[in-house]
Amino acid sequence: MTIGQLADAAGVNVETIRYYQRRGLMEVPSRPLGGQRKYNDESLRRIAFIRRAQDLGFTLEEITGLIAMARNGDCRDGREAAKRKYEELGSRLAELERMRGELGRLVGRCEERRFRGACPVIRYLEGDGEA
Repeated sequence: MTIGQLADAAGVNVETIRYYQRRGLMEVPSRPLGGQRKYNDESLRRIAFIRRAQDLGFTLEEITGLIAMARNGDCRDGREAAKRKYEELGSRLAELERMRGELGRLVGRCEERRFRGACPVIRYLEGDGEA
């Protein structure tokens, strides 16, 4: 299939495929003399692998490592990568909950004040108030 057909089949943009190729996540097939590059089902599977890994929060750099792990077939390395990502996501969730709590308190202070005087959100961002 052509790069356009591959993009359609994978549900991505052609530029996404080219970006993955520049990042070394996918190989660039050779171009026959005077012809178009042809992609196979393995290319489609690779894009699906990348997209599923991204859906789990892995970065493209981390996905490069996962692709290498897939080649050697060692489950231990894959498990360790997943555990690290799991712990990282837990930390990020805690930080998001903290930020959400602060914003909730600021919104509550705004609603209490009914917009009299300086906005508590703006005062906080300027360093003059507390959450």
